[in-house]
Amino acid sequence: MAVPKKKTSKAKSRSRRASAWKLDAPSKSVCPRCNSTKLPHRVCGNCGWYNGRQAIDVE
Repeated sequence: MAVPKKKTSKAKSRSRRASAWKLDAPSKSVCPRCNSTKLPHRVCGNCGWYNGRQAIDVE
């Protein structure tokens, strides 16, 4: 097997890991019932509906 000639420095390994961070803002969708913005595939925090039914009771 191949063996590394030198130790990988902390800066090199940390910069390699840091490149995988997510930098974009999460996407938003519109609730079809109350027209407020929400995360896709999540219950609407404003009205409590998801997939055509009331999932949680929001007061």
